[in-house]
Amino acid sequence: MYARTFGASTLGVDGLIISVEVDSANGMPAFDIVGLPNASVRESKERVRTAIKNSGLRLRAEKITVNLAPAEIRKESAGLDLPMAIGLLAAQGQIQQKVCEEFLFIAELSLEGNLRSVRGVLPMTIIARDNKFKKIVVAPENVNEALLVEGVEVFAPETLRELVDFLRDEGELSPAVKKIEEEPEGFVELVDDFSDVQGQFMAKRALEIAAAGGHNVLMVGVPGSGKTMLAKRMSSILPEMTREEALEVTKIYSIAGKLGTGGGLITKRPFQNPNHDASAAAIIGGGTIPMPGQVTLAHNGVLFLDELPEFKKTVLEALREPLEERQITISRVNGSLTFPSSLILICAMNPCPCGWNGDPDHSCLCSTQAIKRYTQKLSGPLLDRIDIHLRVPRVKYEDLSSKRKAEPSSEVRKRVSAAREIQIKRLEKYHIFCNAQMNHPMIQSLCNVTEGAQQLLKDVFETKKLSARSYDRIIKVSQTIADLDGGAPEISEQHIAEAINLRNDTDFSN
Repeated sequence: MYARTFGASTLGVDGLIISVEVDSANGMPAFDIVGLPNASVRESKERVRTAIKNSGLRLRAEKITVNLAPAEIRKESAGLDLPMAIGLLAAQGQIQQKVCEEFLFIAELSLEGNLRSVRGVLPMTIIARDNKFKKIVVAPENVNEALLVEGVEVFAPETLRELVDFLRDEGELSPAVKKIEEEPEGFVELVDDFSDVQGQFMAKRALEIAAAGGHNVLMVGVPGSGKTMLAKRMSSILPEMTREEALEVTKIYSIAGKLGTGGGLITKRPFQNPNHDASAAAIIGGGTIPMPGQVTLAHNGVLFLDELPEFKKTVLEALREPLEERQITISRVNGSLTFPSSLILICAMNPCPCGWNGDPDHSCLCSTQAIKRYTQKLSGPLLDRIDIHLRVPRVKYEDLSSKRKAEPSSEVRKRVSAAREIQIKRLEKYHIFCNAQMNHPMIQSLCNVTEGAQQLLKDVFETKKLSARSYDRIIKVSQTIADLDGGAPEISEQHIAEAINLRNDTDFSN
């Protein structure tokens, strides 16, 4: 007898509906799965058969064939256990076929017959809604994640037997409701705030500009100057995420299996801080079955690379594509997957191996050759993609000992959000939301530069022998400064001068 149920898998950051076709017929007892299953899916037959037996249900000894369609795409999700089990019971006449086709089933099965959570439930639920499914079945741990999608009724039985009884109309199963996890008594969330940073007014101004326009930043400074402290507070001045941005980020973390037990919507902008010995696959993404890397996990947020020259050169060069295209394409034998990577890159480094080059109060012990070797991993094309190059000096004693509270992140965020609103209105027809995303034609069309500012930029361009990319980035930073300046209608000499100063304040720019 033939039966069909529906499950789901993931493809990149999107869901994919899988049609699970089951045939159970007379013949030599066997259980075959076809349709490009990977190892975890091939092993499903043992989990499914044992889960059905331990749920008090019985299967006839027949020749069983399961086909996972579309057959040309490799299936990787253990969440196909449940649709296979239900399809098998339907093929043997224990559940009505018509009832099964009303649901999308997403869950792994334990040998005992319990439903277990899987990653990627949010994009699977979104694709289920888009394909007109009104009801889905998930494990209890995935309830909050599935409920983020409106227009879909979610059911979360504890066991396979409970679900089968419900489908047979022999038991009740109410639609799931959101589970609220209570925080431990006395729990206090620690929040990194700009008010914690004493002094460093130039650096904080640069990060405000970067947050307002979505610009990448390189900070060069001696040890203990506060580079890491500043970078870790960048997220606190970025505008709140829209619901669409939050759903994008939550989808990515769902696929990566990093949502945690709550499984709710991620509302805080991501901040990723990989170690400098991370591989290219960890940073960019990859693996036999491509998974999101740090550049994708930082989507709509911040990627912070501390001790930049300590990263492998191959890793740094691999950043060029996601920084330029705001997405990364990973190619494998079975096809190519594209992951989003619209982020703000914050880099920090010492000026030399000992860290004291250029400091007036410490002698640098490094030779010219040692400094050259230290910085040679930072290629011109990579530095060209970083809009703001900033020298961060040691904090003065007067600033450290001052009792005056520095400006809090909430005040900085107000200015950043106001500047972003100006940009969103200006860039709305291009479907982008910040100045850093403008290309050259957009700059030519949208950025009004005064004659004096043009002359200043021309002099610097010819003197410094800047690249075309550097020219565009100076204009984009200048436009952001103008937006922070009350939405000035033109880019003035003052705006250009500040942008040039931020672009050429280290020894590593072109």
